[in-house]
Amino acid sequence: MLTVATANVNGIRAAFRRNMDAWIAARTPDVLLLQEVRAPDELVHEFLDGWHVAHLPSEIKGRAGVAVASRLPLHAVRAGLAAHGPAGEPEPPVDTGRWVEADVELPGGGLLTAVSAYLHSGSTGPGQEHTMVAKYAHLDKVTARLAELAADERPAVVAGDLNIAHRNADIANWKGNLKNAGFLPQERAYVDRWLDELGWADLGRAHGGEGPGPYTWWSWRGQSYVNDRGWRIDYQLANAALAPRAVKVEVDRAATYEERWSDHAPVVATYDL
Repeated sequence: MLTVATANVNGIRAAFRRNMDAWIAARTPDVLLLQEVRAPDELVHEFLDGWHVAHLPSEIKGRAGVAVASRLPLHAVRAGLAAHGPAGEPEPPVDTGRWVEADVELPGGGLLTAVSAYLHSGSTGPGQEHTMVAKYAHLDKVTARLAELAADERPAVVAGDLNIAHRNADIANWKGNLKNAGFLPQERAYVDRWLDELGWADLGRAHGGEGPGPYTWWSWRGQSYVNDRGWRIDYQLANAALAPRAVKVEVDRAATYEERWSDHAPVVATYDL
């Protein structure tokens, strides 16, 4: 059995101050996919001492940052999605620190491609139209890479904070968010394509029932956590070679508001490999 956990840590320094390390020790994941790391490379390796780590920081200080940490050796690492953008052009800074892939060496032989993804949040507020333009451009690159990984015979998991609630069951106040970033029809259509056309499986929904929830993000403010008024925006997507091997998928929601170490909860999947 292989345990893969994904978590938006909302800053790895703050998460460890709030006892993320205790959760790791109790959960013992084999592969840990992190988003919003927001720290330099040397600090990430210090926090994840003893792990094999592939870390991609953002070019914008204090923003984004993704990592794949594995107890198993990493065979190869690929960073970013520049190859799926305009030919010969580097990724714009706002796209950096959002996509890192690592091929994990499995104990019985073979490889698992594990991707940590932190997609744009975007905003529909006044004067924020450019953020949605950037989000859709990034989603186009993500879709192109997902098509390649879907066609590969190697098992692959793409996990992280995708910043899109796919269905009404994935957001507590769906009626009030129909015109807000993260729940726009144009955004949700991308997830439709990934699942329906490219053949990816949304393991959180497949193993989590019809909903509503289980949610993975709640605001720090107000009573949203206590009242479980959240969004399901953290996913583990599996290609056809991996999805049938998923045995169990759980959201590690902290028992109390005070015990949270991030505004997101980890999504943990167990695979029979």
